[in-house]
Parts: sequence; structure tokens; C-alpha cells
Amino acid sequence: MPTAAMTTENPESIDVSTLPLSQRLKAATRSAHEGLDHRIMAFQPFSSLARYAAFLQVQVRFHRDVAPLFGDAALERLLPGLSDRQRLSAVIADLGDLGQAVPTGYEPVELPTGAALDLPTALGWLYVEEGSNLGAAFLFKAAAALGLDATRGARHLAPLPGGRAMSWKEFVAQLDAVPLTSAQIERAEVAARAAFERVRRHVEVCCPVEPAPASAS
Repeated sequence: MPTAAMTTENPESIDVSTLPLSQRLKAATRSAHEGLDHRIMAFQPFSSLARYAAFLQVQVRFHRDVAPLFGDAALERLLPGLSDRQRLSAVIADLGDLGQAVPTGYEPVELPTGAALDLPTALGWLYVEEGSNLGAAFLFKAAAALGLDATRGARHLAPLPGGRAMSWKEFVAQLDAVPLTSAQIERAEVAARAAFERVRRHVEVCCPVEPAPASAS
């Protein structure tokens, strides 16, 4: 998930209203982000190919949720190169490598595009999606231990040309340059939190964790 520049300041002491959009979204989703990371790692998705396949089911669901945004012309003008960033096709190919079918028993989120585009909502969801690629460096290395790489099973975790850091830096610069009102920024924050919650729901469905046994009294 998203990883932006760290700060030594107490997050609660920062006046977020003065921050650029990317930092506002980071602050707004910090708790959800940390909780999701812990929940995914509790499943140990890289302990076996079977568990990794379950993790891929989460990935394909989320990337299907956001896929329409990558083909939106207005978003492409604001975020040049956006269409090249989509990873749904890579996730589907990874599923095929592991003999997994694309899931059909759920409804993707409806994110308006075209004339109905809700820009703040789109930006919030894209922040979460693009941040997940920055944070995938660790996951890519873990997948390698399962014999997977950028040509088989872990395509969607591979860095874009130029590297993760440069890709994220370019995206953040574009994101922060989009002019939004205070109300629109708040809507983007709500959308980013909703995106994290959506991923969390996918994880609960696809990556169940057995509850810890009750300790003897």
C-alpha cells in the first residue's frame, strides 16, 4: 500500500490542511493502511503457492474495481500516462500462471467515468492503487521465494519501467497539481478510506484467518 516520505513529527501535531493532496490522503488513511497491512501479513500469503493464489484473488478484485479509471480521458489529461499504469491485465495473467480462474461471483465497485466522472473520488481510489505498487517491492521479493517473477505469477508486483520510486514521484507530482477545493479534498480522503476498506473486505473473503485458540484459564 502507499508509502510516502516519513516524518519524525507526531502525525497528530501536523496541520494537515497545509499539506499537498498526497500527504492529506496519507494522513487520512494511515490507520486503515496499517490495519490492512497487518491483516494481510497475518494470512502469510507467501508461505505457499496456494496462499499466494488466494492473495491474487484479492488483487484481481481490487484491480477490477479501479480498472475503469485507467481508461478515462479526463483523468488521462490530468495524470498523463495513467492508462499505462493499469495492472489488471497483469494480475489476470498471474492468475492464469497459477491455474486460477478470474472470479465472477461478486460485483465490482461502480466508479463513475466519462461525463459522470467524480474527480475527487477517482483520485482517492487511484492514490490507494498506485501506492500499492510502490509498496510492492517487498511482496515482489517474497514472491521470488515461491519461484515467481515478472514473467510468471508476479507480473503485477513488478516495478514499472524507470523503477517504483520514480513512478510514484511522477504520480504524486501529477496528483498534487490537480486543483481541488477544500470540500473536494475531503471527498478524496473519504474515497481513499473507502478504497482501503474495499480491499479489506476482499481480504476477509479471500484470505480467511483462523481465530487464535482461547487460552486456558
